[in-house]
Amino acid sequence: MITAVFPGSFDPFTLAHKDLVDRSLSLFDRVHIAVGVNSSKKGLMDYAQRKAAIEAVYKGNDKVVVDTFTGLTISYCQQVGAQFILRGLRNTKDMEFENAIAQSNLILAPEIETYFLMSRSGTAHISSTIVRDIWTNNGSVASFVPKEVLAFLK
Repeated sequence: MITAVFPGSFDPFTLAHKDLVDRSLSLFDRVHIAVGVNSSKKGLMDYAQRKAAIEAVYKGNDKVVVDTFTGLTISYCQQVGAQFILRGLRNTKDMEFENAIAQSNLILAPEIETYFLMSRSGTAHISSTIVRDIWTNNGSVASFVPKEVLAFLK
């Protein structure tokens, strides 16, 4: 079984995240959406809400597993038997940042490859940071997150 891990904070899970996962389902037999837990960060949604919201998005899809994890992403990949890490790229700044992480991960676990997908036109501008800013300033985020996630924000 070809398995990928899509790690992130997903605070909140956006339409850009959903697009990447949806597109990756034709490439992998199973995708673990892994919500990284950082106890020193205070987010918009708590970790249980993030996990539940993403599970609601993929309810009934047995190719998607939603989980939380702490520690190194590659350790989580090894734990679930994943051969790939899935990452999205919006721009060249993302590429530089993600490339450094991917190269380090290859040194730590050469059996785990990072697979990059470019953000699609129409979603490349969406980031969780922007969505949080809009939400905290009483703006509508309905155009940026799946409807299932919106229900958890209300």
